[in-house]
Amino acid sequence: MPPKSGVAKRREAIRQEYWPTEDLWTGEREAGWFPVPRSLPLILVLLSSKEISGGKDPSAVYLDLLSRQRGEGIVEMAHEAEHAFAAGYEGKRAIRTWQERMRILEEIGFIRTVKIGNQRYKYAAVVHPTAAVQGLRNQNRISEAWWRAYIDNKRASGEPTFEDYAAESPAA
Repeated sequence: MPPKSGVAKRREAIRQEYWPTEDLWTGEREAGWFPVPRSLPLILVLLSSKEISGGKDPSAVYLDLLSRQRGEGIVEMAHEAEHAFAAGYEGKRAIRTWQERMRILEEIGFIRTVKIGNQRYKYAAVVHPTAAVQGLRNQNRISEAWWRAYIDNKRASGEPTFEDYAAESPAA
């Protein structure tokens, strides 16, 4: 394990001072968790905005897909009803509502999908969020206020910009 940085040491001291007996989430001892960009909260806000989704918020569907990919960026879906429930949809319209949100995510460039037989969404590829956001930016669909917050967040967290990502990715 690499040595702790100064920030990590400071936060450990804060933890010991204020919450020495609490079982805090660190992800260190866990199986089944997934890495996400630190800009994810902003991305979910963008997805839920009426300008992007037209009032049909696909952010819970996107979060479910992110949590189910296991490092390859691919989600294999056995039962659409299971995905619909995980995204918060219940009842007679659950699958249809989930499918509508999947369609939105595909239309705005956050996922690519494959239909097999009668299953409209058998496989989903999760597009790198930096590339998907840049696609919306190129279409002038993102407000300047959101864009500035997003870029500032990426800068503060050390996430690569689209230019950094494109320079390293053969698919960009």
